[in-house]
Amino acid sequence: MLSGKRKTWWLFGLSAFTTSLVILLWALGGMRTLELSTVDQRFAFRGTLDTSYYKDVVLVEIDDKTFADLELRFPFRRNVQAKVIDRLADAGAKVIVEDIQYTEPSLAPYEDDDYVLAESITNAGNVVLATTETDNGETNVMGGDENVKAMNATVGNARFPYDADATIRRFNRVRGGIPTLPVAATTRATGKAPPASDFPHGSAWINFAGGPRTIPRISFSDVLNGKFNKNEVKGKIVVVGATNDTLQDTHRTSSAKAMPGPEIHANSIATILNFFPMSKAPWIVVLLLILLFGFMEPLLNLRRAPRTAFLISLSGGIVYVAAAMWAFNLGYILPITFPLIALGLSMIASLGVNFLSAAFEKERVRNEFARFAPDSVVDQVLDEAGDGNKLGGKRVTATLLFSDLRGFTSFSEKLEPEEVIATLNDYLTEMSEAILDHHGTLVSFMGDGIMAVFGAPVEVDDHADRALAAAREMLDRMHGFNARMKEAGRGDGFKMGIGLNTGPVMSGNVGSERRLEYTAIGDTTNTAARLEGMTKGTKYQLYISAETRDALSYVPNDFEFVEEMTVRGRDAKLRVWGLVDGEDVSALDPAEPLKPGEDPTPRTDLDADLLIERRLCSSLSLRDRDERNHA
Repeated sequence: MLSGKRKTWWLFGLSAFTTSLVILLWALGGMRTLELSTVDQRFAFRGTLDTSYYKDVVLVEIDDKTFADLELRFPFRRNVQAKVIDRLADAGAKVIVEDIQYTEPSLAPYEDDDYVLAESITNAGNVVLATTETDNGETNVMGGDENVKAMNATVGNARFPYDADATIRRFNRVRGGIPTLPVAATTRATGKAPPASDFPHGSAWINFAGGPRTIPRISFSDVLNGKFNKNEVKGKIVVVGATNDTLQDTHRTSSAKAMPGPEIHANSIATILNFFPMSKAPWIVVLLLILLFGFMEPLLNLRRAPRTAFLISLSGGIVYVAAAMWAFNLGYILPITFPLIALGLSMIASLGVNFLSAAFEKERVRNEFARFAPDSVVDQVLDEAGDGNKLGGKRVTATLLFSDLRGFTSFSEKLEPEEVIATLNDYLTEMSEAILDHHGTLVSFMGDGIMAVFGAPVEVDDHADRALAAAREMLDRMHGFNARMKEAGRGDGFKMGIGLNTGPVMSGNVGSERRLEYTAIGDTTNTAARLEGMTKGTKYQLYISAETRDALSYVPNDFEFVEEMTVRGRDAKLRVWGLVDGEDVSALDPAEPLKPGEDPTPRTDLDADLLIERRLCSSLSLRDRDERNHA
């Protein structure tokens, strides 16, 4: 059985184990792709940024329109590229980024095109050239780095790092010994290279402005033909490159399944110009978040019910995802996968512990309850209880039984405590079996007194019959008990008093969440207790109220009307019948009228034949009658 303290230890122990596994997984770089996919989803939810973010960048694209207008094959002759550079320089472009590689000389008969391109680059004085081939920091662009330097140009590496899922999400500061194309472009534009501190572990997140075609575009052929608005490029960094799908320069990114390479460079340039708005949470924050969510569930279980703790944890996870999205919009990348995995495993562990605890507790309750009610009643109550015991109850009509031994207190003063307990246990065992055999529920033992209820917590129609049958059997069992008392030399035995009353009661649990007791309360209960007490000093051991007598399915012939009695706590008098000890009811003529004073108000709801049959059975206990019918 899991006690409260042991359950808490299990909750924290399992959470510590699962959280340690998550921390180890995170430290070893496991599930990195899943975490990166959450970043992609955050880009999708964020949507497109305001135009002010990318206002200083424009893309001159070699697109389908270009091929249709020029009717040329790619790569174009370098004199064509030179003319575009001239157009852009004349329009006032701040930096011209050529995302086209010029590492091999032009073939004959177009060798002179290289000189034309070199002249245009030199005249522009602000060109950044691309390459993907480096040798210890040296390149072969335009015939070598010396030539590039003579043209007052800059070379940048056009390669991007790929994540394990072949997606581009970051760009390097340096690659192959030279600055990357975005770094070279912004350095040329601002006159200041971004510091290495902006590139943790050598790379930085690309803050994509949106999906493809978010960065403003101008067709290459329109620039070549002078059919563009110069204000669109004036004072801006212009990236020239191919976006046509057939040229296969498209890549998977955080914001698109396919984005042209020049547009990825443009987004990287905008990221630098906006001072690297995307930053990842430091490792200590990630660790603390994993620990927080890993132990959230057991911490909540200390003060909350398991279901409430589970719902709060689930809500906490949802709120955290929303908070991570809000932080992302501010440029801060919080981890999602690992904290949520830690939370999920902790919640699963908590469900397991609580399930086992509930199973153990239900079995414990069943074992305890089975001592006070029949197995069938126990099973039905536990099934109806569902999620567990709750405070409160429901209104039912039931029959209450109270019993008490006469003179047991003075008797117990003459014996040793061990003998008193042994005698009392013998008595209570006999009486309990009589009550349970007739499907009564033992509510409590009060010293040598007993409180039982019939018809609750499981409702039955014949609760009055069962209560009376149980009371008769209790009196019968007293004979055997008294015989054992005489054999043991403990006196001549005892008399007992029993009171039965029928009516509405509130049946259910009372107490607190930590200590519950089942009971049945109300005026019906109080009256039953008073009836038992009123048998003292009389010749009767069993009193039943008019309400109980009216609820019986047969008229008992061995009861006589006592009188209308005044009951403490009640304004109206109570009509009471008492069991006549030793009367041979089998000799009674069933057709005879009831004794004067026994039932002044004849039963009118039964026909004569049925009344005769029931009076014939009046001396039988309910169990005896059932056995006879079965036979």
